[in-house]
Amino acid sequence: MPVPSVARAPAATPGTPARPERSTRTRRRVLGLVALLVLVLAACAASVAIGTRPLGPGTVWTALTDRSLRTEEAVIVWDLRVPRTALGLMVGAALGVAGALMQGHTRNPLGDPGLLGVTAGASFAVVLAIALLGVSTPSGYVWFAFAGALGGTVAVYVLGAAGRGGATPVTLALAGSTLSALLYALVRAVLVSDSDSLDAFRFWVVGALAGRGADVAWQVLPFVVAGLVLALVNAPALDLLGMGDDVARGLGQRVWLARSVGLVAITLLAGAATAACGPIAFLGLVVPHAVRAFTGPAHRWLVPCSALAGAVLLLTADVVGRVIARPGEVQVGIVLALLGGPFFIALVRRRKTATL
Repeated sequence: MPVPSVARAPAATPGTPARPERSTRTRRRVLGLVALLVLVLAACAASVAIGTRPLGPGTVWTALTDRSLRTEEAVIVWDLRVPRTALGLMVGAALGVAGALMQGHTRNPLGDPGLLGVTAGASFAVVLAIALLGVSTPSGYVWFAFAGALGGTVAVYVLGAAGRGGATPVTLALAGSTLSALLYALVRAVLVSDSDSLDAFRFWVVGALAGRGADVAWQVLPFVVAGLVLALVNAPALDLLGMGDDVARGLGQRVWLARSVGLVAITLLAGAATAACGPIAFLGLVVPHAVRAFTGPAHRWLVPCSALAGAVLLLTADVVGRVIARPGEVQVGIVLALLGGPFFIALVRRRKTATL
């Protein structure tokens, strides 16, 4: 007599995460995103309220809510602190996202926006503008720095694509390192031969939000917005590229298009940030690693969270620089270098580098 068949539940596919684990990961990401939004608001409030000149909370609030006031305190708040805070938001977000894209495309945990020649190209263009054209204001540096950043990225891509295998993460990193060394050597040659250029260049190269008005923020805003949009569009492709170019092609991803979009986004973001505030180290390197602690390697979460974390870190460092050296201030590039180095060392020692 035939034995009746018994329905069996389908076996779990090896390697497939359980639904509760997936739900926990999503909850952690959402909570992290909400926490970063709260920290951004707190950092903005601190940036407007705290400065080299102490102002009471009531004074700051009155100046913010009553635009008809033309007192000295109102001028400080609206003409100095608000544009500086807005610029810090844009530059921090731009550098955080540029670092995440750079590490994703090169699959290099030490990837930094400067690896594509962006910083070196901007520095070379600025020092030439100072030495040859006499440019001496931050608003004048912006366009030369952005043109130099764009030229540096194009040169790196051309050099990296010249080999038989085309533009790969390894060839791009090697081309970027080589071109950066060459451009920095040329920068030093100009500075050694022209002491006036050295005096003007050293104020730009240290990396600062001070002295940048609303005109600089408006100049770089379109480039930052365009770069952030491209970065969000590029995020899903980065998840596929992380499995290898061959696998990504097999899944229908056009690798050359994804790389091109990523390079354009990095150039726009890092170029605009460097043009506005000068080279700012460590932020683009540290922020993606810190954010991966709760987002994991998924770039659709990593990119927006890196934007928020970058803004928080830059504004916080700027506030710290204003407080520790009153009545003067320490430039944000110096503060980030002092905080970023030990933080990154502690981060690496605490846990292994996350898979990109």
